[in-house]
Amino acid sequence: MKTHQNLTSCTAITLIMLSLGGCAGMSPQGRNTAIGAGVGAIGGSVLTGGSALGTVGGAAVGGIIGHEVRH
Repeated sequence: MKTHQNLTSCTAITLIMLSLGGCAGMSPQGRNTAIGAGVGAIGGSVLTGGSALGTVGGAAVGGIIGHEVRH
């Protein structure tokens, strides 16, 4: 079961990181939201030991924080 959770979280993290490559044409606020979601997903996954709920929750919180960042 632990192996399955690790594989799932690694796959999610990889997909999020690859999707950040599409940020080139985004607005600064959209880019910050996407980066915040990616960082939050990684942090949530690490802090909860690969829990899917922790990964999704971290992505949501990170996306909200990234959306609110001002330059």
